[in-house]
Amino acid sequence: MGTAAPWVRKCSSAWVRGPLWDGFWMLSALWLAPIVLWLAHGYSNPETSPLDLLYFGLTALFWIGHRLSSTYLAYCTEAYRPLLRLEPIRFVVLPLAITAACFAIFLPGDSALPWTREERLIGLAIVDYAWVTYHFASQHFGALSLYRARADRSWCIQTRQLDRFFALTVGGVLVFVADILAGSVAYQDQWIDRWSFAAWIASAQDGIRSGGMLTLLIATAAMLFAEFRAPRWSLPRVLYIVGIAVMVGLALRPRSLFLFLVIWTSQHWILATGLASQTPSAELTPRRGVVRTALHKLNIRPWAVVLFLMLLSLVLLPLFEVEANRETGTYYGDRIFGAFATQLRTSSWVPALVALGFATGFIHYLLDRSVYRMSDPQVREAARGLVGNTSKIVRR
Repeated sequence: MGTAAPWVRKCSSAWVRGPLWDGFWMLSALWLAPIVLWLAHGYSNPETSPLDLLYFGLTALFWIGHRLSSTYLAYCTEAYRPLLRLEPIRFVVLPLAITAACFAIFLPGDSALPWTREERLIGLAIVDYAWVTYHFASQHFGALSLYRARADRSWCIQTRQLDRFFALTVGGVLVFVADILAGSVAYQDQWIDRWSFAAWIASAQDGIRSGGMLTLLIATAAMLFAEFRAPRWSLPRVLYIVGIAVMVGLALRPRSLFLFLVIWTSQHWILATGLASQTPSAELTPRRGVVRTALHKLNIRPWAVVLFLMLLSLVLLPLFEVEANRETGTYYGDRIFGAFATQLRTSSWVPALVALGFATGFIHYLLDRSVYRMSDPQVREAARGLVGNTSKIVRR
């Protein structure tokens, strides 16, 4: 069996924190799925069912908080402060460049650039869709890698490759296929529907769904078979694999993509928030600075970080919905902020808010990779609260 040289840690438990914590934050797909199906049962349109109320609550509490969680870790924790100095391009230059580019794209009027604002919006939305699809799949690979390390199997190249293949194929490609079949890809009519075989996709939906389900079953069975054959198999890994399979199975069902949207996005948000709450909890006390000391007191209390991110998500909801619901969709911010949220969407601030939405999204995708890049010893040191005492981590 091949070996790699990533981080390896002698762990007393296969769980990140324990069955209860992991069950809620890491393995939320397993409890979200039955709740989603139960709330939508008996409704021809799940979007008019009680499921919409659940999604409203989850969106208000977790959506924006999860998006800003990696930014918070990078700039508001003592744990990651050394990385800002060691890797200024990754943590400072690139985020600033992305922000400047987004505002430079959206602030000029229709006649200022060769493309109208709407054309620029469509182009960037397609880029965002591709990146976020990969981002979701990468998070699944990261979670499987975290559990692989907890099982003392970080050194196994084959398992790592299998994890990556499963995450990208099932959590990426099959989800993309399901989106195409449901017509829910960002501005699908502007690019995918223009493909030469788009008509064939529409006429062969049933066969494509069946093929997708077969691929899902084979990939899941292969992952579980490999896991149970491992010298030290991991129950959390098994549960996470099953959770991914359940979510993608819902996506491939022809009934309604809303069911999948709720569970897929909510699971992602909850997992990101949970990880962010644990990551800085073991950081060192700052030597000076009132603000740094106050943030440190927050960071060493995971429950406080969760509450802060939830509050942030709630307060910023109407601002970010200006960009997020650019095609169609429900504006949940209207239910909380009323006329204020409505007026934002017709104000002169719309171009700036759209730019802000895209910029924070792209920065989130970038920084998520940076703050959880556990192959880097400096990142492992910063994330001691999540991975444990780095003095117990050895290289092989």
